[in-house]
Amino acid sequence: MPAYSSNEIVPCLWFDDQAEEAANFYISLFDNSEMNSVAHYNGEGEEIHGQPEGKVMTVDFKLADQSFLGLNGGPHFEFTTAVSFFVVCETEEEVDQLWNELLEGGSALMPLQEYNWSKKYGWVQDKYGLSWQLSLGRMEDVGQKITPSFMYVSEDGQAEQAIELYTSLFEETNIVGIQHYEAGEEQPEGSVKHAQFSLGDQVFMAMDSSPEHAKFSFNEALSFQILCDTQEQVDFYWDELSRNGEESQCGWLKDPFGVSWQIVPTILPKIMNGDDTEKAKRATKAMLQMQKLDIATIEAA
Repeated sequence: MPAYSSNEIVPCLWFDDQAEEAANFYISLFDNSEMNSVAHYNGEGEEIHGQPEGKVMTVDFKLADQSFLGLNGGPHFEFTTAVSFFVVCETEEEVDQLWNELLEGGSALMPLQEYNWSKKYGWVQDKYGLSWQLSLGRMEDVGQKITPSFMYVSEDGQAEQAIELYTSLFEETNIVGIQHYEAGEEQPEGSVKHAQFSLGDQVFMAMDSSPEHAKFSFNEALSFQILCDTQEQVDFYWDELSRNGEESQCGWLKDPFGVSWQIVPTILPKIMNGDDTEKAKRATKAMLQMQKLDIATIEAA
């Protein structure tokens, strides 16, 4: 099985129409953060996606030197705690400030206090519905400021299976550690209490949760783009992640565990953000007719 080490994985946040506003809010919270580009709907495919020409389509931004994408796609999906962002704060003052800013207009899911795994930790849902786990700790223990955290809701515990799949698809992967529940704890024995792993140079976390939290399952509100330089890479990630999952339109798919991914050629955002608006319209029209994206067809459009 081939694997590719250079493919960046970018969290994509689906909003109704607040992508630019939300991105600017998040940028204000973290050092080393900036807006990179803003793309607008070009009128092509409005009868399909329902978004008017000129409306902000995507915002490409960085938080703490990490890439994110915001997408205005309409009021179809809402964020759940199935994917949250774990933030390492190295001082109590930083934890408190970030907590207060994220809590404004939002809600506390777990109160900010001492737990057996952290001197100060809290789980908060912000005003846009996105959830954040804030923890007092050391950056060197994680390796990055903001870490996507998956919560797998099932009776049999899927986190470890998911980690095995994801780490098989990239080079330079590393399972830092997996902590399991023991007999008598609140989750079934052997399910994952906490796991940390890396895909390339990006760190992720995972945990299992009981079926009673099914309403917090994965959906398209939070997906992960894999940026691919070649059609071979597109084919590989599409085939491997959609196997026993679900294929969708425009490069979107769900893996066997319900996590949404977008397999995106690197040429596509370059065309969409380029100066040739007619080329962007033709590429959009071509893309809207595809499930798995075809680089040659997009380039020839």
